[in-house]
Amino acid sequence: MSETSGVLVVGATSGMGRALARRLAAEGHALILAGRDTDSLSALATDIEVRSEVKVEVRAFEALAFESHAAFFAECVEHFGGELHGLVMCHGQMPEQADAERDFALARRMIEVNYISHVSLLNLAAIHFEAREAGFIAVLTSVAGDRGRQSNYLYGSTKAALSAVLSGLRVRLAKRGVSVVDVRPGFVDTQLTWGRPGMFLVASPDAVARDVLRGVRRNRAVVYTPFFWAGIMAIIRAIPDFVFRRLSL
Repeated sequence: MSETSGVLVVGATSGMGRALARRLAAEGHALILAGRDTDSLSALATDIEVRSEVKVEVRAFEALAFESHAAFFAECVEHFGGELHGLVMCHGQMPEQADAERDFALARRMIEVNYISHVSLLNLAAIHFEAREAGFIAVLTSVAGDRGRQSNYLYGSTKAALSAVLSGLRVRLAKRGVSVVDVRPGFVDTQLTWGRPGMFLVASPDAVARDVLRGVRRNRAVVYTPFFWAGIMAIIRAIPDFVFRRLSL
């Protein structure tokens, strides 16, 4: 990544989004922070500018306002003089599984935010980076997408679908020198996971951000973070179905 390259961080008010924004700024990247809460984004932008002496802009982004995405993305590209170098996507929702099972409106909103809004932006970004023949895309999915578990299969399905899109997009853009990184965090200490039962080996957002940027630099296809989740999920995927269906996972 160029030290003067511009990066767009979508979902920058999330715990991982904030950590990624700070690390990108520390490396010298000019930023656009995008999300719904522009007041929080402005406070974060000011803090980053003071600490890192880079230029940080704020843009409102509504995941479900699909008709606005093209204009939003074009404005971000224009801000960097047509040379947007990176896109990081951190936005998402994770309602309780039981609530999403009973309330389809809740499940649908999660699907639209976690999957459809990502596809909308990824399509736009792919066209830009393909023409530019450089850059990177890093998207936070989840280890929950590796195998459907009774405790969170609705949420996990949105991440599995997103990972499939990223896999195909990676092959498409590799021919143009563009990297696409699928970041699969385990349990991370964020607002989405705070207070949830069954949490273990919880990582800090900053540790995840460090692993994400290392994965981008190394052009990794998939980044499990922390690293040991790669082994954990390999074991979970290998469990025979007749055994798996008896487990309380």
